[in-house]
Amino acid sequence: QVQLVESGGGLVQPGGSLTLSCAASGDSLDYSAIGWFRQAPGSGRNAVACIRTSDDNRYYINQVKGRFTISRDKAKNIMYLQMNSVKPEDTATYYCAASSLINTCVDYGMDSWGKGTLVTVSS
Repeated sequence: QVQLVESGGGLVQPGGSLTLSCAASGDSLDYSAIGWFRQAPGSGRNAVACIRTSDDNRYYINQVKGRFTISRDKAKNIMYLQMNSVKPEDTATYYCAASSLINTCVDYGMDSWGKGTLVTVSS
């Protein structure tokens, strides 16, 4: 099973940028689906961006389309989330996850999770 470790979170001003990284060890990150989830205080955990590895298709929730970009470096076994034009509502703990079972990113379908990295958007 792959072990996932997120990094890159922190405090960023509205309109700023941040890049999150997810390093995989123990196994390849070439699962059926890999992606980023987030959980805001008092809310559930939801997918933000996802890569279907079979065809490299990328999916985003409407709230981040055009602002966030998910990518991966297969050679380094790292996945990224580039966050641009961030908003206060992007404040959350961000998790990377991988699924060996299904080819989309849904909470119940992911079988490997990182411990999360906190992103706070505030002036």
